Amino acid sequence: MPLLSDFDGVLVDSTPVVEAAWSRWAGERGVVFETMLPRLHGRPGRDVLREFAPHLDADDELVVIDEYELAGTGDITVMPGARELIETAGPRWAIATSGSHPVATARIRAVGLPMPPVLVTASDITHGKPHPEPYLKAAAQLRVDPRDCVVVEDAPAGIEAARAAGMYVIAVANTHDAAVLGEADAIYATTTDAIPALRAWLGTRGPAPRSP
Repeated sequence: MPLLSDFDGVLVDSTPVVEAAWSRWAGERGVVFETMLPRLHGRPGRDVLREFAPHLDADDELVVIDEYELAGTGDITVMPGARELIETAGPRWAIATSGSHPVATARIRAVGLPMPPVLVTASDITHGKPHPEPYLKAAAQLRVDPRDCVVVEDAPAGIEAARAAGMYVIAVANTHDAAVLGEADAIYATTTDAIPALRAWLGTRGPAPRSP
């Protein structure tokens, strides 16, 4: 069965780099970073900009923020359990990330993870998470039924996107408290903790039962 995964917060720890880049940008633009922070992770940067800086050109501002994030690529680290998750997935897996294509590919290469067969980034979609488009597009490119997919997510927006796509969702509390991940079908403390459940799910021919 196909495995679809978020990237930042599931496979790599980029939180310090992302927050430093956005904090720098916010300070330069007169935006209150602390107000923006709770709505930052797991969403395309374009959507964040439209919400908190609608008076600015989102495309122009994304170029600046991507430059700041790319400058910190060397500080990205692999999440414990990330390599095992990819090995568990086998040949049919995808990444659906809210980051841009240049940032995502730079991070994948920097930490030495394999490039997925399918990579869907904010550069490839019209509607970002929590809209289901990123996960539906990943499933379409893998040529699989969305209902047969399991998704690993760490953010409420990503969980909402995967559920809207009709997929089974496993959440990992790497970057958010488990209390805000309740829309997932199952929640684990870390990516490593989710591996046994993923192995069991991917060994079946049908979706795992959803929580009541």
